[in-house]
Amino acid sequence: MELAYIPSPSRGVLHLGPVPLRGYAFCIIIGVFVAVWLGNKRWIARGGRAGTVADIAVWAVPFGLLGGRLYHVITDYELYFSEGRDWVDAFKIWEGGLGIWGAIALGAVGAWIGCRRRGIPLPAYADAVAPGIAFAQAIGRWGNWFNQELYGRETDLPWALHITSATDGREPGYYHPTFLYESLWCIGVALLVIWADRRFKLGHGRAFALYVASYCAGRFWIEYMRVDDAHHILGLRLNNWTALLVFVLAVVYIVVSAKKRPGREPVVEPGAQPSPEPDAEGAGKDAGGSEEHEDEAAGSDPEDATNDDAKNAGAKNDTQDETKDDAGNEAEKAGSAAEPESESAKKG
Repeated sequence: MELAYIPSPSRGVLHLGPVPLRGYAFCIIIGVFVAVWLGNKRWIARGGRAGTVADIAVWAVPFGLLGGRLYHVITDYELYFSEGRDWVDAFKIWEGGLGIWGAIALGAVGAWIGCRRRGIPLPAYADAVAPGIAFAQAIGRWGNWFNQELYGRETDLPWALHITSATDGREPGYYHPTFLYESLWCIGVALLVIWADRRFKLGHGRAFALYVASYCAGRFWIEYMRVDDAHHILGLRLNNWTALLVFVLAVVYIVVSAKKRPGREPVVEPGAQPSPEPDAEGAGKDAGGSEEHEDEAAGSDPEDATNDDAKNAGAKNDTQDETKDDAGNEAEKAGSAAEPESESAKKG
């Protein structure tokens, strides 16, 4: 008798009248909302405008869903185009099957279109939404729990996942909950990116590259545990090779980008204010204020100081001239008074 395990839901869909409410779809939708919400906060903190992340997400999300589905269908084509299969099932996205590699790749194309329309650099946008994407993946993985899919090898651990469905080749039993492992790993990735971004002031796409590299590191060992059918190359699952290749590319990008374009973008959105440094925002304001007062007290404009000196010098000259005029007038008066006395002296 098993004392502890993770139960699987008896079904992954509820019907509200004729409308089906699918757990997989709910997880995807909630994840998208979390990614946009967090991305918007980070974008504003970088100096962008509120609402920009959501406007670009209108392009990125549909492209991402399409790319994720295409990757899944292409790499698991036998599920839809082999004998006895119905190709129409390839369009039933609610039944599960989204490849994160295709979702990120084609989602980036959609984001690029949205950024280009607004004159925004794509790397800056990617840095802002990177942790939110990781959180969205953590939430979306619970859709696999609703569908009782993508589990690992059999185990007797107390957190084993109890699979009860026997459809599509499943065998009821207790398995490693790889969906849970990946969900927890994605939460760790999101927190890592947030911390590193604050600590090292990542810019020009390096926060997004860190998310990609750290996710691939976890996906490699989690993918190795899975037992669902997959294509193998040299003894490794296809997704293992994909994770390894993308990890190397992400690390190379971080190193090269840090050398060529260190620091962050000063302005991430046209017409927006330059982004303040998060750790020194208050200090920057205080320093700016004190400098401003010092400039006002000392007269920071050299031209104004020169004009003031000229005015002061002119005022001194005017005073001296007035003094000289007053002295001259007094002398003339004294001379006029002395002339009659001289004439009287001559007559006497």
